[in-house]
Amino acid sequence: MTKKSLKQSKKSILLRQHNIRTKMKKNIAIVAGGNQSEVVVSLKSAAGIYSFINKEKYRLYIVTIIGKEWTVECEGKKIAIDKNDFGFIYNNRKITFDFAYITIHGMPGEDGKLQGYFDMLEIPYSCCGVLAAALTFNKFVCNNYLKTFGINVAKSILLRREETISAEEVVEKLGLPCFIKPNAGGSSFGVTKVKSAEQVLPAIELAFTEGDEVIMESFLQGTEVTCGIYKTKGKKTVLPVTEVVSENEFFDFDAKYNGQVKEITPARLPDERTKKIQQQTSAIYDIIGAKGIIRVDYIIAPDGTIYLLEVNTNPGMTATSFIPQQVNAAGMSMEQVMDEVIDLLPTPSKGGGETKV
Repeated sequence: MTKKSLKQSKKSILLRQHNIRTKMKKNIAIVAGGNQSEVVVSLKSAAGIYSFINKEKYRLYIVTIIGKEWTVECEGKKIAIDKNDFGFIYNNRKITFDFAYITIHGMPGEDGKLQGYFDMLEIPYSCCGVLAAALTFNKFVCNNYLKTFGINVAKSILLRREETISAEEVVEKLGLPCFIKPNAGGSSFGVTKVKSAEQVLPAIELAFTEGDEVIMESFLQGTEVTCGIYKTKGKKTVLPVTEVVSENEFFDFDAKYNGQVKEITPARLPDERTKKIQQQTSAIYDIIGAKGIIRVDYIIAPDGTIYLLEVNTNPGMTATSFIPQQVNAAGMSMEQVMDEVIDLLPTPSKGGGETKV
Protein backbone atom coordinates (compact mmCIF):
# COMPACT_ATOMS: atom_id res chain seq x y z
CA MET A 1 0.00 0.00 0.00
CA THR A 2 1.42 3.38 -1.05
CA LYS A 3 1.78 6.26 1.40
CA LYS A 4 -0.97 8.10 -0.49
CA SER A 5 -3.43 5.20 -0.30
CA LEU A 6 -2.56 4.63 3.40
CA LYS A 7 -3.24 8.28 4.12
CA GLN A 8 -6.56 8.09 2.26
CA SER A 9 -7.49 4.90 4.14
CA LYS A 10 -6.78 6.54 7.52
CA LYS A 11 -8.79 9.57 6.47
CA SER A 12 -11.69 7.33 5.46
CA ILE A 13 -11.61 5.48 8.80
CA LEU A 14 -11.56 8.76 10.75
CA LEU A 15 -14.46 10.06 8.67
CA ARG A 16 -16.50 6.88 9.32
CA GLN A 17 -15.74 7.11 13.05
CA HIS A 18 -16.84 10.75 13.03
CA ASN A 19 -20.06 9.86 11.22
CA ILE A 20 -20.79 7.04 13.70
CA ARG A 21 -20.22 9.37 16.66
CA THR A 22 -22.40 12.03 15.04
CA LYS A 23 -25.23 9.57 14.41
CA MET A 24 -25.07 8.35 17.99
CA LYS A 25 -25.40 11.84 19.43
CA LYS A 26 -28.79 12.81 20.78
CA ASN A 27 -30.37 16.06 19.65
CA ILE A 28 -31.10 18.12 22.77
CA ALA A 29 -33.32 21.22 22.74
CA ILE A 30 -32.60 23.65 25.57
CA VAL A 31 -35.96 25.43 25.71
CA ALA A 32 -35.86 29.01 27.03
CA GLY A 33 -37.89 32.21 26.87
CA GLY A 34 -41.39 32.48 28.24
CA ASN A 35 -44.23 34.98 28.40
CA GLN A 36 -43.42 36.74 31.68
CA SER A 37 -40.75 39.05 33.10
CA GLU A 38 -38.56 36.06 33.92
CA VAL A 39 -37.59 35.66 30.27
CA VAL A 40 -34.24 37.38 30.95
CA VAL A 41 -33.48 34.86 33.72
CA SER A 42 -34.54 31.96 31.49
CA LEU A 43 -32.08 32.97 28.78
CA LYS A 44 -29.28 33.09 31.35
CA SER A 45 -30.26 29.62 32.58
CA ALA A 46 -30.20 28.33 29.00
CA ALA A 47 -26.64 29.59 28.59
CA GLY A 48 -25.71 27.88 31.87
CA ILE A 49 -27.25 24.56 30.85
CA TYR A 50 -25.53 24.78 27.44
CA SER A 51 -22.19 25.17 29.23
CA PHE A 52 -22.87 22.19 31.54
CA ILE A 53 -23.85 19.55 28.94
CA ASN A 54 -21.20 17.41 27.22
CA LYS A 55 -20.97 18.56 23.58
CA GLU A 56 -19.08 15.40 22.59
CA LYS A 57 -22.08 13.34 23.62
CA TYR A 58 -25.00 15.55 22.57
CA ARG A 59 -25.90 18.00 19.80
CA LEU A 60 -27.27 21.06 21.57
CA TYR A 61 -29.71 23.62 20.24
CA ILE A 62 -31.19 26.58 22.13
CA VAL A 63 -34.88 26.94 21.31
CA THR A 64 -36.52 30.23 22.30
CA ILE A 65 -40.27 30.44 22.89
CA ILE A 66 -41.66 33.95 23.34
CA GLY A 67 -45.36 34.22 22.63
CA LYS A 68 -46.12 32.73 19.22
CA GLU A 69 -42.54 33.11 18.05
CA TRP A 70 -40.70 29.79 18.37
CA THR A 71 -37.16 29.80 16.98
CA VAL A 72 -34.00 27.72 17.19
CA GLU A 73 -30.46 29.01 17.01
CA CYS A 74 -28.45 27.01 14.47
CA GLU A 75 -24.94 28.06 13.43
CA GLY A 76 -25.66 31.69 14.17
CA LYS A 77 -29.04 31.72 12.42
CA LYS A 78 -32.56 31.93 13.88
CA ILE A 79 -34.86 29.35 12.27
CA ALA A 80 -38.57 28.88 12.86
CA ILE A 81 -39.69 25.79 14.79
CA ASP A 82 -42.44 23.68 13.23
CA LYS A 83 -44.98 23.37 16.05
CA ASN A 84 -46.45 20.24 14.44
CA ASP A 85 -43.46 18.15 15.49
CA PHE A 86 -41.12 20.58 17.31
CA GLY A 87 -38.59 20.18 14.52
CA PHE A 88 -37.01 22.54 12.01
CA ILE A 89 -35.54 22.49 8.51
CA TYR A 90 -31.89 23.42 7.96
CA ASN A 91 -29.90 22.85 4.76
CA ASN A 92 -32.75 20.78 3.30
CA ARG A 93 -32.76 18.44 6.27
CA LYS A 94 -35.48 18.00 8.86
CA ILE A 95 -34.03 18.00 12.38
CA THR A 96 -36.09 16.69 15.31
CA PHE A 97 -35.25 16.29 18.98
CA ASP A 98 -34.61 13.33 21.27
CA PHE A 99 -35.00 15.36 24.47
CA ALA A 100 -36.09 18.82 25.64
CA TYR A 101 -34.46 20.50 28.61
CA ILE A 102 -37.10 23.01 29.71
CA THR A 103 -35.65 26.08 31.41
CA ILE A 104 -38.54 28.53 31.02
CA HIS A 105 -39.21 30.23 34.37
CA GLY A 106 -42.90 31.03 34.11
CA MET A 107 -45.49 30.40 31.40
CA PRO A 108 -45.64 28.24 29.31
CA GLY A 109 -42.72 26.13 30.56
CA GLU A 110 -43.37 26.00 34.28
CA ASP A 111 -47.17 25.77 34.39
CA GLY A 112 -47.63 22.46 32.55
CA LYS A 113 -48.65 23.74 29.10
CA LEU A 114 -45.37 22.94 27.36
CA GLN A 115 -45.17 19.61 29.16
CA GLY A 116 -48.57 18.64 27.76
CA TYR A 117 -47.40 19.60 24.27
CA PHE A 118 -44.29 17.41 24.58
CA ASP A 119 -46.36 14.55 25.99
CA MET A 120 -48.54 14.59 22.87
CA LEU A 121 -45.46 14.57 20.63
CA GLU A 122 -43.85 11.83 22.74
CA ILE A 123 -40.72 13.93 23.28
CA PRO A 124 -39.17 13.32 26.72
CA TYR A 125 -38.29 16.37 28.81
CA SER A 126 -36.31 17.28 31.90
CA CYS A 127 -38.86 18.32 34.49
CA CYS A 128 -42.24 17.70 36.15
CA GLY A 129 -45.23 16.53 34.16
CA VAL A 130 -48.43 18.46 33.58
CA LEU A 131 -50.08 17.89 36.95
CA ALA A 132 -47.05 18.57 39.15
CA ALA A 133 -46.07 21.61 37.09
CA ALA A 134 -49.56 23.13 37.22
CA LEU A 135 -49.81 22.45 40.96
CA THR A 136 -46.46 23.97 41.93
CA PHE A 137 -46.88 26.97 39.61
CA ASN A 138 -49.89 28.04 41.69
CA LYS A 139 -48.21 28.99 44.96
CA PHE A 140 -51.44 29.31 46.96
CA VAL A 141 -52.84 25.94 45.87
CA CYS A 142 -49.49 24.14 46.21
CA ASN A 143 -48.72 25.40 49.70
CA ASN A 144 -52.22 24.68 50.97
CA TYR A 145 -52.14 21.23 49.39
CA LEU A 146 -48.82 20.43 51.07
CA LYS A 147 -50.19 21.80 54.33
CA THR A 148 -52.55 18.80 54.45
CA PHE A 149 -49.45 16.56 54.61
CA GLY A 150 -48.15 18.32 57.72
CA ILE A 151 -45.91 20.86 55.96
CA ASN A 152 -45.82 24.22 57.77
CA VAL A 153 -46.73 27.23 55.60
CA ALA A 154 -47.43 30.94 56.18
CA LYS A 155 -50.98 32.25 56.56
CA SER A 156 -52.15 33.45 53.16
CA ILE A 157 -54.92 35.13 51.17
CA LEU A 158 -55.61 34.59 47.46
CA LEU A 159 -57.01 37.48 45.41
CA ARG A 160 -58.19 37.17 41.81
CA ARG A 161 -58.32 40.11 39.43
CA GLU A 162 -62.11 40.48 39.54
CA GLU A 163 -62.13 40.44 43.37
CA THR A 164 -61.48 43.25 45.85
CA ILE A 165 -60.12 43.41 49.37
CA SER A 166 -59.48 46.25 51.78
CA ALA A 167 -56.11 47.07 53.26
CA GLU A 168 -57.64 46.75 56.72
CA GLU A 169 -58.77 43.18 56.01
CA VAL A 170 -55.30 42.20 54.82
CA VAL A 171 -53.64 43.67 57.89
CA GLU A 172 -56.19 42.07 60.21
CA LYS A 173 -55.70 38.58 58.72
CA LEU A 174 -51.95 38.62 58.08
CA GLY A 175 -50.47 41.34 60.27
CA LEU A 176 -47.53 43.56 59.32
CA PRO A 177 -45.15 43.26 57.70
CA CYS A 178 -46.54 40.90 55.05
CA PHE A 179 -45.64 39.91 51.51
CA ILE A 180 -47.79 40.60 48.45
CA LYS A 181 -46.75 38.93 45.21
CA PRO A 182 -48.00 37.28 42.00
CA ASN A 183 -49.48 33.85 42.65
CA ALA A 184 -47.81 32.51 39.52
CA GLY A 185 -44.33 33.81 38.86
CA GLY A 186 -40.84 33.98 40.24
CA SER A 187 -37.50 35.79 40.48
CA SER A 188 -39.26 38.26 42.82
CA PHE A 189 -40.91 40.20 39.98
CA GLY A 190 -43.93 42.08 41.33
CA VAL A 191 -43.12 41.27 44.99
CA THR A 192 -43.50 43.82 47.79
CA LYS A 193 -42.69 43.57 51.47
CA VAL A 194 -45.56 45.62 52.90
CA LYS A 195 -44.89 47.48 56.15
CA SER A 196 -47.96 49.71 56.40
CA ALA A 197 -51.65 49.60 55.46
CA GLU A 198 -51.05 52.39 52.92
CA GLN A 199 -48.75 50.10 50.93
CA VAL A 200 -51.25 47.26 50.55
CA LEU A 201 -53.29 48.42 47.54
CA PRO A 202 -50.27 49.68 45.51
CA ALA A 203 -48.55 46.35 46.20
CA ILE A 204 -51.60 44.45 44.96
CA GLU A 205 -51.68 46.58 41.81
CA LEU A 206 -47.99 45.85 41.18
CA ALA A 207 -48.47 42.11 41.66
CA PHE A 208 -51.33 42.11 39.16
CA THR A 209 -48.93 43.35 36.47
CA GLU A 210 -47.44 39.83 36.48
CA GLY A 211 -50.65 37.77 36.39
CA ASP A 212 -54.34 37.42 37.20
CA GLU A 213 -53.94 36.19 40.79
CA VAL A 214 -52.19 37.69 43.80
CA ILE A 215 -51.10 35.87 46.94
CA MET A 216 -50.65 37.70 50.25
CA GLU A 217 -48.67 35.96 52.98
CA SER A 218 -47.80 36.66 56.59
CA PHE A 219 -44.18 37.56 57.26
CA LEU A 220 -41.98 34.75 58.56
CA GLN A 221 -38.96 35.81 60.57
CA GLY A 222 -35.97 33.50 60.46
CA THR A 223 -33.19 31.98 58.39
CA GLU A 224 -33.89 31.38 54.71
CA VAL A 225 -32.53 28.17 53.22
CA THR A 226 -33.01 26.21 50.01
CA CYS A 227 -32.44 22.58 49.06
CA GLY A 228 -32.17 20.97 45.63
CA ILE A 229 -33.06 17.41 44.71
CA TYR A 230 -33.35 15.26 41.60
CA LYS A 231 -34.44 11.73 40.90
CA THR A 232 -33.70 9.45 37.99
CA LYS A 233 -34.32 5.72 37.49
CA GLY A 234 -34.09 4.14 40.90
CA LYS A 235 -31.90 6.93 42.27
CA LYS A 236 -32.73 10.01 44.33
CA THR A 237 -30.06 12.61 45.07
CA VAL A 238 -30.77 15.18 47.79
CA LEU A 239 -28.27 18.02 47.55
CA PRO A 240 -26.65 20.03 50.37
CA VAL A 241 -28.68 22.87 51.90
CA THR A 242 -27.81 26.50 51.06
CA GLU A 243 -28.25 29.35 53.54
CA VAL A 244 -29.41 32.64 52.00
CA VAL A 245 -28.35 35.90 53.67
CA SER A 246 -29.74 38.85 51.70
CA GLU A 247 -28.33 42.37 52.05
CA ASN A 248 -31.77 43.72 51.13
CA GLU A 249 -35.19 43.70 52.79
CA PHE A 250 -35.79 40.23 51.38
CA PHE A 251 -34.38 37.89 48.73
CA ASP A 252 -35.40 40.14 45.83
CA PHE A 253 -34.25 40.33 42.19
CA ASP A 254 -31.08 42.30 42.99
CA ALA A 255 -30.16 39.84 45.72
CA LYS A 256 -30.80 36.89 43.40
CA TYR A 257 -29.06 38.13 40.28
CA ASN A 258 -26.94 41.20 41.12
CA GLY A 259 -24.89 39.73 43.93
CA GLN A 260 -26.53 41.53 46.87
CA VAL A 261 -26.61 38.35 48.94
CA LYS A 262 -24.43 35.79 50.69
CA GLU A 263 -25.12 32.19 49.69
CA ILE A 264 -23.49 29.72 52.04
CA THR A 265 -23.30 26.06 50.98
CA PRO A 266 -23.47 23.93 53.04
CA ALA A 267 -25.70 26.00 55.31
CA ARG A 268 -24.51 26.81 58.83
CA LEU A 269 -27.03 24.50 60.49
CA PRO A 270 -26.83 21.64 62.99
CA ASP A 271 -26.60 18.29 61.21
CA GLU A 272 -29.96 17.22 62.61
CA ARG A 273 -31.72 20.28 61.16
CA THR A 274 -30.00 19.88 57.80
CA LYS A 275 -31.12 16.25 57.67
CA LYS A 276 -34.69 17.27 58.56
CA ILE A 277 -34.79 19.81 55.70
CA GLN A 278 -33.41 17.24 53.26
CA GLN A 279 -35.96 14.65 54.41
CA GLN A 280 -38.80 17.15 54.00
CA THR A 281 -37.53 18.10 50.54
CA SER A 282 -37.50 14.42 49.57
CA ALA A 283 -41.04 13.97 50.92
CA ILE A 284 -42.32 16.99 48.98
CA TYR A 285 -40.69 15.64 45.80
CA ASP A 286 -42.64 12.41 46.16
CA ILE A 287 -45.93 14.02 47.25
CA ILE A 288 -46.15 16.26 44.17
CA GLY A 289 -44.80 13.58 41.82
CA ALA A 290 -41.81 15.62 40.72
CA LYS A 291 -39.29 14.67 38.02
CA GLY A 292 -35.85 15.96 37.17
CA ILE A 293 -34.27 18.73 39.27
CA ILE A 294 -36.36 20.83 41.65
CA ARG A 295 -35.53 23.21 44.49
CA VAL A 296 -37.53 23.84 47.66
CA ASP A 297 -37.21 27.09 49.65
CA TYR A 298 -37.79 27.37 53.40
CA ILE A 299 -37.69 29.72 56.38
CA ILE A 300 -36.41 28.35 59.69
CA ALA A 301 -38.12 30.26 62.52
CA PRO A 302 -36.17 31.17 65.70
CA ASP A 303 -37.90 28.29 67.52
CA GLY A 304 -36.62 25.83 64.89
CA THR A 305 -39.93 25.37 63.04
CA ILE A 306 -39.39 24.83 59.31
CA TYR A 307 -41.82 26.70 57.04
CA LEU A 308 -42.18 26.03 53.32
CA LEU A 309 -41.85 29.11 51.13
CA GLU A 310 -42.28 27.58 47.68
CA VAL A 311 -41.42 24.72 45.35
CA ASN A 312 -39.43 25.53 42.19
CA THR A 313 -39.74 22.87 39.51
CA ASN A 314 -37.57 24.80 37.02
CA PRO A 315 -34.88 26.33 39.24
CA GLY A 316 -32.33 28.81 37.93
CA MET A 317 -29.36 27.14 36.23
CA THR A 318 -26.77 29.85 35.70
CA ALA A 319 -23.22 29.06 36.74
CA THR A 320 -23.79 30.82 40.09
CA SER A 321 -27.32 29.54 40.78
CA PHE A 322 -28.14 27.47 43.87
CA ILE A 323 -28.26 24.08 42.11
CA PRO A 324 -24.72 24.29 40.62
CA GLN A 325 -23.44 25.49 44.00
CA GLN A 326 -25.05 22.54 45.76
CA VAL A 327 -23.87 20.05 43.14
CA ASN A 328 -20.31 21.34 43.58
CA ALA A 329 -20.59 21.12 47.39
CA ALA A 330 -21.75 17.51 47.00
CA GLY A 331 -18.54 16.68 45.12
CA MET A 332 -20.28 16.17 41.79
CA SER A 333 -20.12 17.99 38.46
CA MET A 334 -22.99 19.60 36.57
CA GLU A 335 -22.00 17.59 33.50
CA GLN A 336 -22.55 14.40 35.50
CA VAL A 337 -25.94 15.62 36.73
CA MET A 338 -27.02 16.65 33.21
CA ASP A 339 -26.04 13.19 31.93
CA GLU A 340 -28.17 11.55 34.59
CA VAL A 341 -31.19 13.76 33.91
CA ILE A 342 -31.00 13.30 30.14
CA ASP A 343 -30.02 9.62 29.99
CA LEU A 344 -31.86 8.04 32.88
CA LEU A 345 -35.32 9.58 32.66
CA PRO A 346 -37.84 7.21 31.04
CA THR A 347 -37.97 7.93 27.32
CA PRO A 348 -40.73 7.08 24.85
CA SER A 349 -40.03 5.14 21.68
CA LYS A 350 -40.09 8.16 19.40
CA GLY A 351 -36.68 9.77 18.96
CA GLY A 352 -35.07 12.66 17.14
CA GLY A 353 -32.72 12.77 14.18
CA GLU A 354 -32.26 14.15 10.69
CA THR A 355 -34.02 13.33 7.43
CA LYS A 356 -33.79 14.79 3.93
CA VAL A 357 -36.67 16.96 2.73
